[in-house]
Amino acid sequence: MITGGDVTGNFTEWRASLELRFARRENSTVLAGRSHDGPLRVQKALYPEGPDICHTVILHPPGGIAGGDRLEIHLATEEGARALVTTPGAGKWYRSAGHPAGQHVTLQVASGGAIEWLPQETIFFDGVDAALGMNVQLSNDAVFLGIETFCLGRLAAGESFSHGRIRFQTTIERDGRPLWSERACLDGGSPWLHAPAGLAGYPYSATLLAASPQMDHLLLANCRRHGVQEGTLNGMTLLPGGLLVARCLGVQLEPLREWFVKIWTVLRPALLGRPALMPRLWHT
Repeated sequence: MITGGDVTGNFTEWRASLELRFARRENSTVLAGRSHDGPLRVQKALYPEGPDICHTVILHPPGGIAGGDRLEIHLATEEGARALVTTPGAGKWYRSAGHPAGQHVTLQVASGGAIEWLPQETIFFDGVDAALGMNVQLSNDAVFLGIETFCLGRLAAGESFSHGRIRFQTTIERDGRPLWSERACLDGGSPWLHAPAGLAGYPYSATLLAASPQMDHLLLANCRRHGVQEGTLNGMTLLPGGLLVARCLGVQLEPLREWFVKIWTVLRPALLGRPALMPRLWHT
C-alpha cells in the first residue's frame, strides 16, 4: 500500500518514511520500535550471528525511485544496542520526467551502540534527478560503519550517465562536533566524470566511512595492507576524531565488493569485537 502524495495534474509525488529503534535487553539487541508510512518496510529482526547484533533488511516494494518520490529513513540505537542494516538487492533511481527525487537517512547511535549501514549498490539511470542525504549522529564511544556503492548508468544495457544530475550530502558528528561534512554534485556528461581528479572514467564508485574512538594509524595501516584490490583505483585516510574514509573506483561491481569485504574483515573485529559476517542477501 502507498499512502500520501501530492497530485498536480497527472503527476503524483509519493512519500514514504520508516523509523526503527533498537534497544538493549540484557545480552540482546531487539527491534523495540518501528513505524512506516508508504512503501518502506522491514519484515522482522534477524539474528544470524547471535542475539548481540540485530540484522534488518529494508524493503522498498516498488523496486525503484522515480522522479518526485521522497524517502525518509530514521534509525536509532539506544545505549549498547547494535544493528546491521542492509537491502535485498540493488536500488534503482529512474530517469526523471522533470521532477527531482530524494532520499534522506538519519542514523542516531547512543553510547556503546553501533550501526552498520550496508545497503547493496545503487544504480542511477541516465537522466536521473536525484538528491541523497545522510546524517550520522554519534554519542560518546558509539561506532558507525557504512558503505555506499554507486553505478552511473545501466551498463548491461550499454547506457552511460550522459545527462541528469545527482546531489549528495553526508555529515557525521560525535556529541554535536562535526567529523565529516561532504557535498557533491554529479552532472551527466560532465568532464569531471572522466577527469583524473574526478571519477577517471570509472562507472562504479564506493565510499566506506568508519567512525570510532578506537580508530588509529595502526588500524589504518592494516586496512591499507589488506585492502589492495586489482582492477580498481582506491585509497584511504584517517581523519581527526577517529574517522576512516576509504574510496574505490572500478569498472565492475565484484572487485568493489571484494575490496569492501577485505577492509570490513579488518575493521569489524577491531571496532565491534566480532568477525565479519556478510549478510546472506549479498550472496544471492
